[in-house]
Amino acid sequence: MASDSNAGSRVASFFEFDRHGTDARTEVVAGITTFLTMSYIIVVNPAILSEAISIQGYSEGETFQMLAIATILAAAIGSVVMALYANRPFGLAPGMGLNAYFAFTVVISLGIPWQTALAAVFVEGVIFMAMSSVGARRYIIEFFPEPVKFAVGAGIGLFLLLLGLIETNIAVADEATLVSLGNVASDPVALLALAGLAFTIVLYAKGVTGSIIIGILATAAAGWGLTLAGVVGGGVLTPGGLPPVQYDITPLVGAFVGGFGTIEPIPFVIVVFTFFFVDFFDTAGTLIGVSQFGNFLDEDGNLPEMEKPLMADAVATTCGAMVGTTTVTTYVESSTGVEEGGRTGLTALVVAVLFLASLVAVPVVAAIPTYASYLGLILVGLIMLQGVTDLKWQRSEWLIPGGLTIVMMPLTASIANGIAAGIISYPLVKSAQGDYDEVHALQWALAGSFALYFYVTAGGVMS
Repeated sequence: MASDSNAGSRVASFFEFDRHGTDARTEVVAGITTFLTMSYIIVVNPAILSEAISIQGYSEGETFQMLAIATILAAAIGSVVMALYANRPFGLAPGMGLNAYFAFTVVISLGIPWQTALAAVFVEGVIFMAMSSVGARRYIIEFFPEPVKFAVGAGIGLFLLLLGLIETNIAVADEATLVSLGNVASDPVALLALAGLAFTIVLYAKGVTGSIIIGILATAAAGWGLTLAGVVGGGVLTPGGLPPVQYDITPLVGAFVGGFGTIEPIPFVIVVFTFFFVDFFDTAGTLIGVSQFGNFLDEDGNLPEMEKPLMADAVATTCGAMVGTTTVTTYVESSTGVEEGGRTGLTALVVAVLFLASLVAVPVVAAIPTYASYLGLILVGLIMLQGVTDLKWQRSEWLIPGGLTIVMMPLTASIANGIAAGIISYPLVKSAQGDYDEVHALQWALAGSFALYFYVTAGGVMS
């Protein structure tokens, strides 16, 4: 009993329970809550990345399991660093939006090898680490137009929402209108996806913890049940076959190194910049937003020692690229744990432990059909749309750059295009209003760089 008491005292002292007014039980409950709300990434991230990553000699199901393991390891590493170095109750995992950008824009649309795309993620993480170590965050923020920063989240949300609707057959391609409602009355996938989405939305609206992962698992179980009952044929609502259990991820680990051998300078720099831009401001915004729940901000609205959680994010991104997954970021779902009373790194440590414990469920993840996984994208996309309320729509210098940033992402299937459109339009609008002195020289430089980006992509240099 004495040893248990001493251990408890050391934990309390290390995480500064007294300073934050918390205790071990509260922190553990908060960690469990955070994990449940963000655990959908174990299913959704592999579903997205497997669209772009193909490993010779391995089936799609085996690759899916490898990516699930990489996702879990990256989340665990990031959350551990957040816990032990930053002592903040924030969970980390591969970020939504950037995984879609990696798969559908960088690899599929631009034709960049996935190993090279991972190399870009690695470089982004290293740059982020270097900048976090010298406290350069505030200087970067000054150079990016506010409308673009605040619009990125909503634009990514709209992109994910459209992607999820297409992957569940709820929306389909149409020659006349580009996209239209699918044949939901007769398509078993669309019907079950709609039922699963309705169930998930009800859970979320009722405030059920873990509503997204519950909805995904329930929809997958319904698909298997209908198949086993003979209502639909095999392979319609379920994967065509279950792959062998795959825990060997050596084909992914270190694959980014080979990617450096196939770099084309201009496309690579643009990809790195986009990863960095979205990750930087998404993380900064999430940290500030979640910190408001826990009263972590000082009287000026800043998070004390913010460079520490930013460094945790950067380390996690770098390590994530090493094991074979996309940019790791702080999750806004951490707010659920903070609302449960989580105030210290012990909450994040519990998140990390639960991610590692979920490794035993990796074979089960491979049995989840793709349409069920993409339900998570639809709901996450809807949640991210709340960012539109942060824009000052009544002002032209916000309306035009912010609006272009949001709509260009889904309409061109590219997060980079949305950011570029917003950055190019901002100095033009400000100058048209006569506010030349409010446009920084670096904002003009960024606008010119992205104009070159559009020229290069239109000219086929990146295709």
